[in-house]
Amino acid sequence: MSDNIKHECGIAMLRLRKPLEYYYQKYGAWDWGLQKMYLMMEKQHNRGQDGAGLAGIKLNVKHGNRYIYRQRSNKANPIKEIFGIVYDDINKAYPVNQQGSPDFGLIKSAVPFACDIYLGHLRYGTYGSYNIDSVHPVSRENNWKSRNLVMAGNFNLTNVGEIFQSLVELGQTPVAFSDTVTILENVGHRLDEENERLFRIYKDQGFTKKEITPLIEQNLDLANILRKASRNWDGGYTMAGMVGHGDAFVMRDPAGIRPAFYYYDDEVVVAASERPVIQTIFNVRTDKVSELPPASAIIIKASGEVSVEKIREESEPRKCSFERIYFSRGTDKEIYRERKKLGESLTLPVLKAVDYDIDHTVFSYIPNTAESAFYGLVKGVENWLNEFKIKTIIDNHGTLTRETLAGIINRRPRVEKIAVKDVKLRTFITEDKARDDLVGHVYDVTYGVIRRGVDNLVVIDDSIVRGTTLKQSIIRILDRLDPKKIVIVSSSPQIRYPDCYGIDMAKLWDLIAFRAAVELLKDTGRENLVPELYEEAKRENLKPVVEIRNLVKEIYRPFTPLEISAKISAMLRPEEIKAGVEIVYQSIEGLHEACPGHTGDWYFTGNYPTPGGNRVANQSFINYVEGINARAY
Repeated sequence: MSDNIKHECGIAMLRLRKPLEYYYQKYGAWDWGLQKMYLMMEKQHNRGQDGAGLAGIKLNVKHGNRYIYRQRSNKANPIKEIFGIVYDDINKAYPVNQQGSPDFGLIKSAVPFACDIYLGHLRYGTYGSYNIDSVHPVSRENNWKSRNLVMAGNFNLTNVGEIFQSLVELGQTPVAFSDTVTILENVGHRLDEENERLFRIYKDQGFTKKEITPLIEQNLDLANILRKASRNWDGGYTMAGMVGHGDAFVMRDPAGIRPAFYYYDDEVVVAASERPVIQTIFNVRTDKVSELPPASAIIIKASGEVSVEKIREESEPRKCSFERIYFSRGTDKEIYRERKKLGESLTLPVLKAVDYDIDHTVFSYIPNTAESAFYGLVKGVENWLNEFKIKTIIDNHGTLTRETLAGIINRRPRVEKIAVKDVKLRTFITEDKARDDLVGHVYDVTYGVIRRGVDNLVVIDDSIVRGTTLKQSIIRILDRLDPKKIVIVSSSPQIRYPDCYGIDMAKLWDLIAFRAAVELLKDTGRENLVPELYEEAKRENLKPVVEIRNLVKEIYRPFTPLEISAKISAMLRPEEIKAGVEIVYQSIEGLHEACPGHTGDWYFTGNYPTPGGNRVANQSFINYVEGINARAY
């Protein structure tokens, strides 16, 4: 992706179902589980580079000993720092008996992170501060194990204000107004309620307080806790948590917006945001890794018992299509096929943009996530060219010489690696104001493969959000090659609407498609639509949330996608360059055909999966008109 956007975080959970001795005897390492957690987090580092965290819980620890551990980092290489600290502590405390083999009793009691359950998180900070307090997992502490709660999530809620206020009305005083703290306290409150409910039951049955504690731990109803806590959540989420005594869960939203996968056998229970992570690390086939159903939770009891339980009523499935286009690693076999299909479906629009002049066109891509779509585009061009060859041969049957026939057969797309990304330059390390100074140096080009003034240059990207990097860097450096025309291809449709489910696209003015539509309104004498919609949007957002309409759709309604694409092309073409510039976008139909199982397309269509999305879109428009530089939820 040329435009850097911060997006959906990653989670990893691992529960060992055997004692540490088992893993030492079978795999030669008592810290086998910890090593697997490192790999699960490292394999998902694409999902978060603003911070990372690891928490662990030891089971059956004697009173007076620590049983919950947590390490977090917001440094440049957070995973490396976390595990460096963890293993420094392990190396200092590692006990060995006289025979040289591990003393597992001492390991369990004295070695940090010699745990039975682990919860890891990779963070992209879509909103809020970047200090260590914002890094997951977050914790809620108590002297009763069954009231301790550690949580991490891949989530954004559109109505966190209402949930926060509900906590205030309960008499709580939350320490911060943020999604993370609010959800932690929300679930924590229901956890407290469940503890109190069970306490009253066992107290009435005559058990002593000391006897009641293990009874509560054994009979805690995590599914019921999650049902009560989540009843008013509006948004996309995968929530993961551990209770101090050893129960754990991973829960997914009713529309399946955020991804979650799990696998378990007699040795482990694991969950992650991406399926290939589990496949690779635990060496299991695709069909052995299950997708967590929307509105459900996988619950692991302290005893090791595993169940998948329905928590909410499922809504219409709206799995995030951006997971398939960009976010998830392309090593998943389905995602790889879908990304190739996205590229292939753009064949005819791209050929039209270069006037079907294959011989004078070079095809390339923006590294690295657009590579699979590029293969699909090249395949599509090859298929088109093969049909052209067949027709030419049939039409000229009997008149072709050997040389002419060889010339027809040998025609093929010209494929080159043009754009080269300097991985040492990472634009996400700066805020918006400073980013512009860096984006011009993120890419370089390969010289000597374009015939100056003769060849067209087609470059595919997976998406175009702001267009900043394209205008300030990529198009300028491509123009150094002196192509006749530059065609930038987006394997995703025009991003028109703010996202409120985790992607860092909360401000309308950041979206080049929105800016283009506003300019078209001005060009066609319809600029009065903006203030009219502004007043209507303020009234609309006073309605009950389920009745609110997305009025931002009206900004785009007067224009066809091709008209908006043409305006974007003009806006992103720097005045000083010589080449012509055309932007070619994926169609909505092409997206759905390529990714039929992931219909969450609200950033392209404005059809939000939860009622709160329409309110967010309107508020983002209100903020734009009022000049407020803030997210709309």
